[in-house]
Amino acid sequence: MSKPILMDFFAEWCGPCKMQTPILNELKNLMGDSVEIKKIDVDQNMELAVKYGIQVVPTLVIEKDGKVEHRLEGVTPLETLRAFLEKLI
Repeated sequence: MSKPILMDFFAEWCGPCKMQTPILNELKNLMGDSVEIKKIDVDQNMELAVKYGIQVVPTLVIEKDGKVEHRLEGVTPLETLRAFLEKLI
């Protein structure tokens, strides 16, 4: 089994996206290598944004073994993310 991947779909011009970044940095510090966090700029990666149906930024997509487990739109608190991810580890 692979580790969960959290994809952060964001845009440079997005204010709430800037609020999400420090939360994800803290999450990475807490969870270390047990989770992979990828930041995906929707303006630079339109194909991926379309593939995942991204219409709002920030959108966080949590995937495990190629399957989308959770999808969260808007700024998501640290403890919410941690709870979702710990269930997948």
